[in-house]
Amino acid sequence: MTTSPSGHQDHPPRILIVDDDPELRELTGDFLAGNGFEVHRAASGRDMDKVLARGDIELVVLDYMMPGEDGLSICKRLIDHNGPPVIMVSARGEDIDRIVGLELGADDYMAKPFHPRELLARIRAVLRRREAREGSGDGKSPISHFFGWQLDNIKRTLSRPDGVQVVLSNAEFELLRVFLDRPGRALTRDQILDYLHGPNSDSFDRAIDVQISRLRRKLGDDGNEDIIRTIRGIGYMFKPLR
Repeated sequence: MTTSPSGHQDHPPRILIVDDDPELRELTGDFLAGNGFEVHRAASGRDMDKVLARGDIELVVLDYMMPGEDGLSICKRLIDHNGPPVIMVSARGEDIDRIVGLELGADDYMAKPFHPRELLARIRAVLRRREAREGSGDGKSPISHFFGWQLDNIKRTLSRPDGVQVVLSNAEFELLRVFLDRPGRALTRDQILDYLHGPNSDSFDRAIDVQISRLRRKLGDDGNEDIIRTIRGIGYMFKPLR
């Protein structure tokens, strides 16, 4: 029985690398395979779809810039269809690219070139967060209720007060959980980043602002801040449950 990097004793975690660079696919894939992962590779969005159709892919490492369907379009498609978590990688290191990637719902973003060990650490962190939620190992109720809304912590689905389901990206789900776990607490952007990505994250304040703006829109809260308040000079606060 194999012990996975995320702690389960079952099959190795199945990772899909989507990149049009064959050398990078092989080098990165070989490194991850040597560290306990079952690695699949794809050179395009079309190849990715064939792998995903077989099921059981637990995380996608996705290149930002590819010919044909680019990484951003692929990422959006995965999020819209409740696909596996996504770590985007790109030779474009500009802040705006990172913001766009995270805004679309990617769980993390890394600039090329990167050390394979850093990618390994990011993958393990994303899988640990997902496993903790799906397993409800923290003793929380499978269903969280707030202001008439319902969040299913197992299926990772959100339902409006009228019962209509709202699609959340993995990143939006994790962000909402950060607030639900800490109602009535004013959180700085750095604290939110730590809760989401750990203390060694190289994300930045602007990315958090963008993700909170997206989450507010999905909660119908973009204008009046009924649920997520902006605390001037500090950050944000999820209003106490009522």
